[in-house]
Amino acid sequence: MSETKAIPLYSTNYFLACTVGGVLACGPTHSLVTPLDLVKCRSQVQPGLYKGVFDGWKTITKAEGFRGVFTGIGPTAIGYSLQGAGKYGLYEVFKYKYANLVGEDVAHNHRTILYLGASASAELFADVLLCPMEALKVRMQTSIPPFAKTTGEGFKKIMATEGINGFYKGLVPLWCRQVPYTMVKFASFEKTVEILYKTFMPKPKSEYNKVQQLGVSFAGGYIAGVFCAVVSHPADVLVSKLNNQKKAVAGEHQASAMEVIKKLGLRGLWTGLGPRIFMIGTLTALQWLVYDSFKVAVGLPTSGAADPAPAEEKVKIE
Repeated sequence: MSETKAIPLYSTNYFLACTVGGVLACGPTHSLVTPLDLVKCRSQVQPGLYKGVFDGWKTITKAEGFRGVFTGIGPTAIGYSLQGAGKYGLYEVFKYKYANLVGEDVAHNHRTILYLGASASAELFADVLLCPMEALKVRMQTSIPPFAKTTGEGFKKIMATEGINGFYKGLVPLWCRQVPYTMVKFASFEKTVEILYKTFMPKPKSEYNKVQQLGVSFAGGYIAGVFCAVVSHPADVLVSKLNNQKKAVAGEHQASAMEVIKKLGLRGLWTGLGPRIFMIGTLTALQWLVYDSFKVAVGLPTSGAADPAPAEEKVKIE
């Protein structure tokens, strides 16, 4: 089965297509799991608040109505759409650039290192795009009653009381959460897909139809998601705690990241891991499925199980 290449690989249009695919993969999927994210965030800042996910939903619905379980969906949709654009689009750019920089042989023999470097570089930029909406999302979700009912209302509140710094005080913890997360996400996905094709699918990847290839993308994404959740969870708890703090009045001390870590302790940093594994596993699997489905729709091959930038398919960026 031959690939239909409506868009030349590694061209400007290729990178733009990957960017659009990233928006579609991240914005809608993160929005979809908002009810689970809401319970997870509240459980992180108030351990024991709910007996479990379903108890959380029941309690929130009773107190705030059905709409309450979707608290924070606005900034989630905006923030993670922007992050998805940077995460997936820049990952492909950096992967291509780094492969050309080190040469084909090195890129082939050290693919995992290349994936780790490209994904880390992409996420540094993606998080700058995500951080303002992530701060607002966490503030809305961890406050009872919610800090704001709408994205616009919450944005104006933070800007009026804290200025632009209020949106970026969690950037470093966000990097600590998202950069390892994304490195594991992309590297483990690429490696898992490679193993799946080598171990369970004896024919070359190109000989399997698109539905089969997308199934591999979904499976690889779920496995990668479990690893991601574990690696990034302590930093996720820290981000929730920092953004949940009320603004300090004059002369009042606001806890730093290190002070929050000391207060939480090792056990506290792993609060809410179970719901997050379920959430991130499902989320990551859906993201790779959406991303690769979009790539297939525009005539590009699915992700994984290939060299980062095959010599015969390299093109000069337009």
